[in-house]
Amino acid sequence: MNPEDRKTKQLPKVGIYGLTSCAGDQLTIVNCEDQILDIFGSAEISSFLMAKSDNTEGEIDVAIVEGSVSSKGDLEMLEDIRKRSKVLIALGNCACNGGPQAACVAAEDHKERMKQVYGDVKWSLPDPIDAKPLSAYVKVDMQITGCPIDKWEFLRALGRLVKGDGPIPISYPVCVECKYNENECLLFKNEMCLGPITLAGCNSVCINHNIPCFGCRGAVIEANVAGEAEMLVNMKHPQFPDRKNFDYQDVKNRAMMYGGNTMAELLDKAKVKGAKK
Repeated sequence: MNPEDRKTKQLPKVGIYGLTSCAGDQLTIVNCEDQILDIFGSAEISSFLMAKSDNTEGEIDVAIVEGSVSSKGDLEMLEDIRKRSKVLIALGNCACNGGPQAACVAAEDHKERMKQVYGDVKWSLPDPIDAKPLSAYVKVDMQITGCPIDKWEFLRALGRLVKGDGPIPISYPVCVECKYNENECLLFKNEMCLGPITLAGCNSVCINHNIPCFGCRGAVIEANVAGEAEMLVNMKHPQFPDRKNFDYQDVKNRAMMYGGNTMAELLDKAKVKGAKK
């Protein structure tokens, strides 16, 4: 943006924050080398610890938050950000679905798992809690998912936000992109592929390289999780004698590897024929 335009136009105030995560989504933003000056020129970035040191914590128009809520400290920080922001965007899979740290959330033995890893210790840091997405605690206005997020999806979303519009959400599964790329369906190869229930936006990058989808972008809207699980559990067919059935627990583990809380809720509701839960 022209410096003179900055003087006459009130730029939206944007804060970019991180809770419990690998910070890969924030790093993706920093790695927008060719666009980073435009990002800082089209919005007033009031807080972004990974990219600037002169951060302020006042009222903001848009809060972009990466990471799951995995400690009481995370929760306090998130609630404060929500109070100060007009719009809150969940950035990345951890913020949208709980992420890999929520892969075992359905087991409901969080304290026992912590004890197995760390033993009997007294926590000096904020008390850990079972990892959950932002939406479990506060109102989330928009989501930009992925593990990590797609650079261009973020830039398109930010471009619309600074103009006062919301990002256009994707509403179709990875399978659509897979068809566009003319890939052979890995389900026919007896692979545990989650493409039918996973949100598109990755250009089916894994399947393009003959790797089954692991669901890193979370569940697509109205995902037929029960149908997908039932298909994988009952893969054997008279016309395909070499096929094997997948164990339901393996299917559940794969779906929750990135789907976390979202997939846990969908699987709990699913009635899967042939599944041994």
